[in-house]
Amino acid sequence: MEDEVTKKSVILYPVYINSKKTIPEGRRISIEKACENPTCIEIADCCKYLKLPCKIEDKVYPRDFLQVGRVRIALKREDGTFTNPDISSRKQLMLRVAEMVPRHPGRAKKQQEAATSSNAPAKSGKGGKKKR
Repeated sequence: MEDEVTKKSVILYPVYINSKKTIPEGRRISIEKACENPTCIEIADCCKYLKLPCKIEDKVYPRDFLQVGRVRIALKREDGTFTNPDISSRKQLMLRVAEMVPRHPGRAKKQQEAATSSNAPAKSGKGGKKKR
């Protein structure tokens, strides 16, 4: 798998499919089709599910240096044939991955944890001692 992923592979930064980003910030697909805050691990898992060889790299996104991580994906084999005939372009890859990320098993667990923690009663007011 490592040998198949070469320099000629497609690079996919999570920003490309992030619905929270604007086009000037780096989003490359429409906001309706994008997903909320994807991670490199989720993108790589989706690529593995689609039977595309991929590799996570520890690189930063040039427009936002706090965004660490990218995924290198081999769309074509050495002989030029597509690894997955259903995905023949970068755009198709981004759309398919963005469609799959919200259904990622790790994301479902995060949402359940967030829902259970939000049920705690909220404390109102400042609290603390009053100054005289």
